[in-house]
Amino acid sequence: MSDTKATLNNPIYPVMIAIGVAHLINDTMQSVVPAMFPLLERDLGLSFTELGIISFVLNMFSSALQPVVGFVSDKKPMPFALPIGMMSSFVGLLLLVLAESYWLILISVLFLGFGSAVFHPEGSRVSFMSAGNKRGLAQSIYQVGGNSGQALAPLISAFILNVYGQHGAAIVLLLAAIGIALLLQISRWYIRQLEAEKLEKKKKKILISSLPPLTKKQVGIALGLLLTIIFARSFYTTNITNFYVFYLMDHYDLTLKTGQVFIFIFMAFGVIGTFFGGSLSDRIGRKNVIILSVVGPLPFCLLLPYMPIWVVLIFLIIIGTLIMISFSVTVVYAQELVPSKIGTMAGLTTGFAFGMGAIGAVVIGFLLDKIGIETTIQIVSVLPLLLIVAFFLPKDKVDKPV
Repeated sequence: MSDTKATLNNPIYPVMIAIGVAHLINDTMQSVVPAMFPLLERDLGLSFTELGIISFVLNMFSSALQPVVGFVSDKKPMPFALPIGMMSSFVGLLLLVLAESYWLILISVLFLGFGSAVFHPEGSRVSFMSAGNKRGLAQSIYQVGGNSGQALAPLISAFILNVYGQHGAAIVLLLAAIGIALLLQISRWYIRQLEAEKLEKKKKKILISSLPPLTKKQVGIALGLLLTIIFARSFYTTNITNFYVFYLMDHYDLTLKTGQVFIFIFMAFGVIGTFFGGSLSDRIGRKNVIILSVVGPLPFCLLLPYMPIWVVLIFLIIIGTLIMISFSVTVVYAQELVPSKIGTMAGLTTGFAFGMGAIGAVVIGFLLDKIGIETTIQIVSVLPLLLIVAFFLPKDKVDKPV
């Protein structure tokens, strides 16, 4: 790993990319769980509610721990928490591969959730430390890694699990071993960077915010609005990534493999949106990008359940690109709302996203069992209307290029 020291105007691109790759590996391991849903529903006879509970345990455990890890790491950074977190995910994935009962599956996802909770706040901190004056870009590279890993879920389901069964997930363990080795190198860079900041008396340096001075009440209201946006986005995208494939199979008579390809396309364009969103926010402002991610996809979300299949694919591309364009931006915006708590804000926003995804999985699974696939999809399609609260966020300023 490069010995180059990051400064306010000196982004460290090798570290940005390395932590993004590590994020990809981490979230690929997490994505194996929803990738197994069609297999578990078919082979173990699990209900949609039981599948939702698996997702709930994975994401809620991670959600609850992430702000705690972020808060602790703000007081005492933990460089080697990164490889330790991935080791926990390795154990969880190994148990998942071997699991033959519902309860062992739940235990395995606890290990995966713990690994994710430890990784994300410290990974976001590494992204920030290496960002220089490219905070939006750095967070985008980091989140693109994670979203790319999540986007692999339908491909893992269609081309690995559908062919080799549950044990096929062992292939991902090879990636985990690579990730552990990579994170050990990143941790060493992290330690050197902390030492450099101490020598240069930058330990108490606070992030320069692009937001105007705000009172505690204004910050609290803004955080509430931001979490509302994250709630609506997470709930909606959980519906698409975890359960929409069943709607495609039921309503349009698609095969599992074809349906999973549709979901992959949605997630792949979400990755593209995430990447461009961060760098765009460095140019036009965080709030403007968040509003773009609201206005753009809203009509397509509302109309998606009623479209013919050839239009569905086009709509999924548009929704995936635009609704995720603010994914990394909401993290940076929260960090600039509370600039003295970088890890805490990263843990809060990403943890809350995980938690809302967890609750969404249980609620949607329950609705699918009780009122059917078609009605559930129609109900969830109106949820993005909540995103319009983005218009009430405080406006940030954009730094003029020198």
